[in-house]
Amino acid sequence: MLVERGLQTMNVEIVSEAYAIAANYLRRAGALPDTLVTDERLLKIIVQLFQHGEFNKIRLANKAIAKFEAAFEADAFA
Repeated sequence: MLVERGLQTMNVEIVSEAYAIAANYLRRAGALPDTLVTDERLLKIIVQLFQHGEFNKIRLANKAIAKFEAAFEADAFA
């Protein structure tokens, strides 16, 4: 399924699967609360990575996890 976002087209399936993988990991790690609410910070990271050319859902999830954890640690120490 494709959705128009401005001038770019986004594959919602890839983004949603990458989000599901990353959110599941982060919930188990305790970095995200165990709720069904979408974490906007994580989604924003995944969308940015997708817009910069990463289309593999596993790599998207892994890169998003790394960026999210780095930001989480930076916030914890600030």
